[in-house]
Amino acid sequence: MTVTNDITAPPMPRLKEKYRNEIAAGLKDEFGIGNVMQIPGLTKIVVNMGVGEAARDAKLIQGAIADLSAITGQKPKINRAKNSIAQFKLREGQPIGASVTLRGDRMWEFLDRLLSLALPRIRDFRGLSPKQFDGNGNYTFGLTEQVMFHEVDPDKVDRQRGMDITVVTTATTDDQGRSLLKRLGFPFKEA
Repeated sequence: MTVTNDITAPPMPRLKEKYRNEIAAGLKDEFGIGNVMQIPGLTKIVVNMGVGEAARDAKLIQGAIADLSAITGQKPKINRAKNSIAQFKLREGQPIGASVTLRGDRMWEFLDRLLSLALPRIRDFRGLSPKQFDGNGNYTFGLTEQVMFHEVDPDKVDRQRGMDITVVTTATTDDQGRSLLKRLGFPFKEA
């Protein structure tokens, strides 16, 4: 009796394939990079959702965790207060937010959904600001509500929650990072 292993690898994410086949070569030519290891690429994407009202109502953090889980497909890490601040009625150790760090294929899939489905669903969207780079090629932008992701059911949303999304790249300058993200399909405003 013979045993056959019909285990096939999952298909490569669409955006990752595009990066490997087209974008990497274009970046290498644009910046005159000699070593292929110096071509800018993506390292990780961090999605952070701050829930300041959770200091007064502990149930609010559960909604943020449920939304982030649905959007990213990964269980979020709960961020807790490091210090007590009396003016905000905040105690040390209280949950005040949730964050998810995406790497690998899950990161590419999330980025593809973000660029092709979520951002076009924003009302009156005129593009992302090209000025929000940190000096090392990493890009951070904020979204005001979670309903633009099709994984979130608008009827079951108890309140609007914004989120910050940070795209961490291996680029050394903002110009390299901007070129990489523009080639991946980020809709930057034209100056």
